[in-house]
Amino acid sequence: MRLKTKQPKKQRKRLFNLPLHLRWRLLSAPLSKELRKDLGLKRLYVRKGDVVKIVRGDWRGHEGKVMDVDLKKGRIFVEGVTIKKADGTDVFYPIHPSKVVIVKLGEVDDVRRKIIERRQKAREELVKFEKAKPLNEEQMRLVKAK
Repeated sequence: MRLKTKQPKKQRKRLFNLPLHLRWRLLSAPLSKELRKDLGLKRLYVRKGDVVKIVRGDWRGHEGKVMDVDLKKGRIFVEGVTIKKADGTDVFYPIHPSKVVIVKLGEVDDVRRKIIERRQKAREELVKFEKAKPLNEEQMRLVKAK
């Protein structure tokens, strides 16, 4: 989803009219340090059933299971994070996925497994490419200075 414009009006319009198959990109959240080490990935899409820890906002430090994912609004609903309506009923409070850290993955089905494997492979290739890339002049000077 590469935007060719700097105009906020057009960026918002494209965001609000984004098709469903591209909306999953809005639901990306960082992984915890343990998961990051195990999987070799930094971020993953949040799904129903994942256990997340909230790192920003009023519920900072709260850890709970993702109960629902709202693709239309780009928000997630976490177990135990509720507010009371005027009539006294509890409703889930929507949280942006960038404000949470995935602590434990839920059920890993074939689709999610393929996503993880594809991203791991791409990351490994990127690391190989970075190591094979020749140094520029400034980097050479730094190496010689040491």
